[in-house]
Amino acid sequence: MKKALMFGALMLSTAIQAQTLTIERIFESPSLDGNAPRNLKVSPNGERVTFLKGKASDYERLDLWEYHIASGETRMLFDSDDLHSGEETLSDEEKARRERMRLSGTGIVSYQWSEDGESLLFPLGGDVYYFRLGDKEAKQLLDTEAFETDIKLSPKGNYISFVRDQNVYIKHIASGKETAITKDGGGNIKYGMAEFVAQEEMGRMTGYWWAPDESHIAFTRVDESPVEVITRSEIYADKIDMIEQKYPKAGTDNVTVKLAIQNIASGERTWVDMGENQDIYFARGDWMPDSSTFTYQWQTRDQQTLELRAYHLASQKQSVLLTESSPTWVNLHDDLTFLSDRDQFIWASERDGFKHLYLYNNDGTLVTQITSGDWVVDSLKAVDTEQNKVYFTGRKDTPLESHLYSAPLKGGTVTRITERDGFHQITFSGDASIYIDRFSTVNSPYQVSLHKANGKQITWLERNEVDNDHPLHPYMDSWTKPEFGTLTTDDGAELQYRLYKPENLEKQHPVIVYLYGGPHAQVVNNSWGGNRGLLMQYWIDQGYVVFSLDNRGSNYRGKAFEDPIYKQMGSIEVEDQVAGVKFLRTLPYVDPERIGVHGHSYGGYMTLMTMFKAGDYFKAGVSGAPVTDWRLYDTHYTERYMGNPKTDDAAYTKASVFPYAKDLKGSLLIYHGMADDNVLFTHSTMLYKHLQDLAIPFETMDYPGKKHSIRGKQTGIHLYKTITNFFNRNLHPNAE
Repeated sequence: MKKALMFGALMLSTAIQAQTLTIERIFESPSLDGNAPRNLKVSPNGERVTFLKGKASDYERLDLWEYHIASGETRMLFDSDDLHSGEETLSDEEKARRERMRLSGTGIVSYQWSEDGESLLFPLGGDVYYFRLGDKEAKQLLDTEAFETDIKLSPKGNYISFVRDQNVYIKHIASGKETAITKDGGGNIKYGMAEFVAQEEMGRMTGYWWAPDESHIAFTRVDESPVEVITRSEIYADKIDMIEQKYPKAGTDNVTVKLAIQNIASGERTWVDMGENQDIYFARGDWMPDSSTFTYQWQTRDQQTLELRAYHLASQKQSVLLTESSPTWVNLHDDLTFLSDRDQFIWASERDGFKHLYLYNNDGTLVTQITSGDWVVDSLKAVDTEQNKVYFTGRKDTPLESHLYSAPLKGGTVTRITERDGFHQITFSGDASIYIDRFSTVNSPYQVSLHKANGKQITWLERNEVDNDHPLHPYMDSWTKPEFGTLTTDDGAELQYRLYKPENLEKQHPVIVYLYGGPHAQVVNNSWGGNRGLLMQYWIDQGYVVFSLDNRGSNYRGKAFEDPIYKQMGSIEVEDQVAGVKFLRTLPYVDPERIGVHGHSYGGYMTLMTMFKAGDYFKAGVSGAPVTDWRLYDTHYTERYMGNPKTDDAAYTKASVFPYAKDLKGSLLIYHGMADDNVLFTHSTMLYKHLQDLAIPFETMDYPGKKHSIRGKQTGIHLYKTITNFFNRNLHPNAE
């Protein structure tokens, strides 16, 4: 009897522990990802690791923590609730900037160290706080009615700098003295601010740069007057705001950018001559370590030429250090690194077909190619000039995983440092002696550890094992591990796929194909998928096969794999996705007549193109925030891949969804944020009208007040349920 009772109790305990994943639970706290920290940094003096971590009661409310390396102690540095409570009031500019930076959450969402590792700066609640180690509390440096954005700590920690009312300001921390570097900003003139396409498409979030010795500031002057004003509606639940936005649609005028360098002490300002042709892009800015030379990356409008230019303060002369060119386009990167103890720099290039690292002298002469091979470098992580060694992440072993490698600065044998198969996000200390590894796989959420440069582990910062106490543990009994594989198209291209199979393979199942399909992205990899990955697990529990394939045009396979989309978006990508469906149709557990497709943004565009152009292969589709006509999208992104509509109009027509909409056969759901300032809501409303004019039925779900990412816990629950219910109605065996 006693054994029977014990067995019964054990069965009851197991039943309580094993739970069925719900869409609601995906968004609830504590997060199913566990409590792995984010925004990890090693302090410049190498004494501590700092990071942001969500509260157990609300994983989106972030606090600032530290791990002290010598003592092994982990403690909260700042509780965001202690410094600011209630709703945060942010300017429209800061909201947009955070949207472009993909900064989510509330509380302390970002921070930065001083160069000496003795103080921290972090924005919170529309103001900024400064904390010097050893002080009892943080000091609020700005408490104004105005909104400040792009707040920085100067390199030596003597000043903060920021943009207010479209002008650049600096404030001396010790004295509190504030100085306006520029004064005539306003209206169409913006100083020190990155324009829309720089933020959204170039990944450049700032328009000003401190010299390392704090003697000068380089900054841009952006004139938006040439840019077309679009009037768009931001539709909220209780109001409609009419927004006049400077949005440079493909083929229209861009901003005019000028570059100035100002002496902090004297106020003397020098304007840098960037050439007579003003229809160009200012892509990047960087100082050389000695503060005597400012470099900037100058890009032609067609993005087929990129120059690294150097402006020398003493002579007020310029030189072109190197030039990259391509018959299609040149990809930008963030790997330019100047070596502080020698007159050399490291540069990344795709000139041999794959992104690799190169060593140059500061005068622009090439020293050597550091890495090579038919694989890509992800990014340069650190340089140890004493050991003459570089550290970088890349895909040498497989395009599905990012690993840390080292190589001699002079070039030679590449050595893999990270051992565990999976995805490694690496952050190094300034002296390249230690690094943080934020590791995950498709089946295991983020684990964070601290290592010596040779890979030897020092400690766990967050082991995050899915043990009995982990929030994900109750759902692991039904967890489905995907299989990865490759398929070959009829014209010989090798494509990577990921396939989730339901438990019962004795019957045929409906399929959801999740895709993105666009450039600079990868869906198929061995990394944790977050909420979207959890949604896939939910779909599998509901009896779906879930499939993803990275078509040509997507990232991390080399330039030749990307280039087929040039002036032909929506063509090769659809052909490759059809090849994926043909593969699915060979699987005995797949119902070939019940295959659906879903994606967001470029994935939304791809959903429409597959539904319209390959309707015999897809029965239902859910298109999220889709581009419908590339003429409506911005210059820098669109013209990079499609050319200019003034000269390539036929290519734009061919890449639009509208010529093919008449061929829709299956069921279609389109959703969009009604305040989207990236892929404007106009993309969807134009398609709504077009399909209505064709008398073709479709479904919509639009989200008042939501931007492109459609954020919010309750909104996320609603969106995931809407998508799932649509597929249930149209793909399950009892669907009509």
